[in-house]
Amino acid sequence: MLNVQRLRVLREVVRRGSFSAAADALAYTQSAVSQAVATLEAETGATLLVRDRRGVRPTAAGEVLVTHADRILAGLDAAESDLAAVLGLAGGRLRMASFPTAGATLMPRAIATFRAAHPAVQLSLAEGEPDVIAPRVRDGDLDLALLFELPGFDDAIGGELERTTLLEDELQVVLPSGHALAGEERLELEQLQDDHWVQTSATSPYARHVVRLCNAAGFEPAVSFESDDFATVQGLVAAGVGVALVPRLALTGLREGTVVRALSPPGPARRVVVATERGVAIAPAATTMVRILVDVARAEGASAGAPGPR
Repeated sequence: MLNVQRLRVLREVVRRGSFSAAADALAYTQSAVSQAVATLEAETGATLLVRDRRGVRPTAAGEVLVTHADRILAGLDAAESDLAAVLGLAGGRLRMASFPTAGATLMPRAIATFRAAHPAVQLSLAEGEPDVIAPRVRDGDLDLALLFELPGFDDAIGGELERTTLLEDELQVVLPSGHALAGEERLELEQLQDDHWVQTSATSPYARHVVRLCNAAGFEPAVSFESDDFATVQGLVAAGVGVALVPRLALTGLREGTVVRALSPPGPARRVVVATERGVAIAPAATTMVRILVDVARAEGASAGAPGPR
């Protein structure tokens, strides 16, 4: 395999027209330049330079090699420049994904903060449920993703990833404003055992988590309607057709005709995490975005009277 540094020496000799001028340009000794050219000729099996009264000039083989050397060295210079830009956050890209409720609350503020500080980094954001986007982080298709974890389900989704906890997303009861319990400050799940329920799709980890909480409270929820869109869930509750347990992040835009009440005692919250690939050195842009997300989540937790990241 051709040695890049010896190609650089050959190019300088041809450019300068002499071994001594090339040595001066490269801060080499003249003997080091001569040795590099001799080694390169031995590696290629071809005479690359000839000397005459006008100085040193390339042979046909030397011209071919110098032409390729120009492209190779230009590519290396570009790679070094691009790498320096990425490491200094003056370029490169950051590929992200988020589950919908965090994508509507945490990510916009984090992206705005990042872009204001590092406008040259190209940002992209995809949306999906944790079981869809977590494998893309593991496969290297994404640099980071916001996931939620539920007791008993977290290892199946993000267990092989490097995770940083952002906040505990408390589950809250959403009732029609005309519900008999709407005047209560806090509710126990047992009080809702005779209600119809609005729920996410039955096979989703979140729905199974809610059913498990209800079972622990001594009843099986009568699920009448299912939707994976929490705005639709709120709309059905507002219409008076059921009650629901909804994460706090999904309640930033509260639907008219509903009231929100805390659980007593609080049920296990879903944990919101930012996940990156484990066992690799993540890009500086991803490291910076993780720090920004921690700050944004801390502010979100403080505004809701909840504990910040831990």
